Amino acid sequence: MKKILPLLTLVFLSITLISQTNQSYFLTNPTLSPDGDLIVFVYENDLWKVESSGGTAYRITAMDGAESNPVFSPDGKWIAFSSEQNGNADIYVMPVAGGEIKQLTFHDANDYADSWSWDSQSINFTSGRYNNFAAYQVKITGETPTRLFGDDYFNNAHHVVESPNENAFYFTESWESYLFAHRKRYVGENNPDINYYNAATNQYKKLTEYIGKDLWPTIDKNGTLYIASDEANKVYNLYLLTGGVKKQLTNFNTAIGRPQVSATGNKVVFTRDYQICVYDVNSKTTSTPEIKIFKNETLQTEKLFKTNGEISDFDISDDTKKIAFVSRGRLFVSDIEGKYIREINTLKTERVIEVKWMADNTGLLITRTNKGWTNLFTISADKNEPEKQLTNTQKTERFIELTPKKDKAAYISGNNNINLIDLKTNDVKTIVTDEFWFRSDRPRFSPDGNFLTYTAYRNFEPDVFVYDLKLNKITIITNTGVPETEPFWSPDGKYLYISA
Repeated sequence: MKKILPLLTLVFLSITLISQTNQSYFLTNPTLSPDGDLIVFVYENDLWKVESSGGTAYRITAMDGAESNPVFSPDGKWIAFSSEQNGNADIYVMPVAGGEIKQLTFHDANDYADSWSWDSQSINFTSGRYNNFAAYQVKITGETPTRLFGDDYFNNAHHVVESPNENAFYFTESWESYLFAHRKRYVGENNPDINYYNAATNQYKKLTEYIGKDLWPTIDKNGTLYIASDEANKVYNLYLLTGGVKKQLTNFNTAIGRPQVSATGNKVVFTRDYQICVYDVNSKTTSTPEIKIFKNETLQTEKLFKTNGEISDFDISDDTKKIAFVSRGRLFVSDIEGKYIREINTLKTERVIEVKWMADNTGLLITRTNKGWTNLFTISADKNEPEKQLTNTQKTERFIELTPKKDKAAYISGNNNINLIDLKTNDVKTIVTDEFWFRSDRPRFSPDGNFLTYTAYRNFEPDVFVYDLKLNKITIITNTGVPETEPFWSPDGKYLYISA
């Protein structure tokens, strides 16, 4: 054994040196242990643990699905987190020292952990159950969750933290701070603010009035409240909020991600520039600890995947002899029975999204990514010819729909336009400007090709419209204040079928 052990030690050290990265990026959702000595974060969809001063991180979960939103209990014994092991996000809890992971919620909606009660007996979380997102609480014993503020007391309370000194809560209730993507420099009626509610006295206060974004409250055991705000320079920085007065603590020109303060209040952790940063409360300085991660697998540059069950878009040629389809971002053509399948040679570093057969039954109109933006291309289905790019915009072009004659195609361009492209001349013109966001439906031509139906948003609800291509006239078909979507023409073009 004396001869074997040095050899094993040498092998282990060699593996360690090869397997670690010097500095790690794309670390998300960091949270601090109560004493501020440990950080738990998300990487490769699992939870990892590392000292807050830096060092080698170790994976502490290996569940199916993605883990997120870890939070230490104030007594330092537990970590609550969300996991998509069963398809949607549920709340789980695990001992910090290691042991059995226990599932606490079992709803079909997504449940995302926010914070703990100060007695370490309950977890506050945000859930989309009952058709809207709101704040809930579940006991560590796994009993039925309760809605924190009762039915409809607040519209969309989320990111809840409890006061350690009273039966009160801090939270936000804007769609901008939960459902929407973080729109840089956004100013409008969806601006998130920090709210306060005392459950014992029924007192409610809005603590911030800045016309911008104040969000992500986090609190220590002394009642010191930290938030993120973009008031100083339109990117998120760390602030101290005391008596409704904000004090800026960091002055970064790139935004921080959701901050979490340790229970003792000595440190605040957050993400910035795809790395984890730690703010020291006493010295008022921010550091970026060097975190090393063991690389468990080196992926090959090319891998084989099955298309079975992974077809995202397809179209059948007018001669009914061929199918074109998209799988995992690659483009394929097949005979109608699937006996012969061939991949079409599109750019390997980009991803095909949609495909339509053109009038000659040999050409394909596709959308694919182009340096991050989806644009229109044509390519031959039977000849080994390069793609031809039809549009070159820094917008997402989507939902292509050909006229019955297949001489033109309509598509949504970005957030606001429906464009019409002439497939003979490749000339593009904007025919509709409206609010489409990224949730609208595919425009559809009437059977005679003279009209185009589409949906656009009015007061945050989709309505159905018809555009007259000959008169260049728009008519709103629905205007009820509730969603109407997915318009389809009847075969004779006299009626529209819609979901309402």
